Amino acid sequence: MKKKFKKIVNEPLWRSFYYAFQGMRHCIETERNMLIHFCAFCLVIFCGFFFQISSSEWIVCLLLCGSVMSAELINTAVETTIDLCMPDIHPKAKLAKDTAAGAVLVIAIAAFFIGLIIFLPKVIAFIESLL
Repeated sequence: MKKKFKKIVNEPLWRSFYYAFQGMRHCIETERNMLIHFCAFCLVIFCGFFFQISSSEWIVCLLLCGSVMSAELINTAVETTIDLCMPDIHPKAKLAKDTAAGAVLVIAIAAFFIGLIIFLPKVIAFIESLL
């Protein structure tokens, strides 16, 4: 007999946030790439404070970090769903997983280069000030 999902209409709103944080925590704990993205996010936050980036630079950095981590969460959801629905290897399942991973790669590469544009001049100026 299949379990039925209980209705969540009457559940408190905070429970939705709890479930979302559970998903994020699970992804950070089990997905190597998500851990890498999370560490990069922490590094961006540190560097943002250290180099005193502008408000617009903060907005760009936070949007990019959020986009990369969201893409990784979606990628994990896609891969998990495919594994559940298609436990055997199938070329279309592989294509779906590879495409989802490719989407993460595209936004991560864009974020990396935009991060270089924002932080590299600040790093160079800092190094020059030390010399």
